[in-house]
Amino acid sequence: MKLRSAKSSKRHPAYNAYMRRMGVAAAAYISAILLAVGLLPDDAPPTLAPITVALVPGAAVLAMIWALGRLLVELDDEYLRLLEVRKFIVATGFLLAVASVWGMLELLTQVPRLPIFYVFPIWCLGLVAGTIYNRFTMDGDGGCA
Repeated sequence: MKLRSAKSSKRHPAYNAYMRRMGVAAAAYISAILLAVGLLPDDAPPTLAPITVALVPGAAVLAMIWALGRLLVELDDEYLRLLEVRKFIVATGFLLAVASVWGMLELLTQVPRLPIFYVFPIWCLGLVAGTIYNRFTMDGDGGCA
């Protein structure tokens, strides 16, 4: 998938803003995870301090979700917005499929439990699948010719 508008050879400014926002949020997420893992023992009690430390990476995930939403709002090119929405739909379907299949395996067999923590990273992997899907199904004119 090209991140360029058909009207311009430059990258759309919304993608530049998105990359800045996502970069800051991802750096905050990684830093917060490392900090939480370093500060909290595996068996930390659910008291105010450990809960507060554990919620910091979640705030970074919320910032990533906000950055994704802002991208859709700021894209004024309908074709580019279509490509992003298709990626989101593929990612959601991918996550639902993984969660449903793995959930049945957990319910009916002795496979390891998948922590809910992995929901957002799995959805992000689905964005990659959505990008590939767009690349193979929306070539050139996007079916608009």
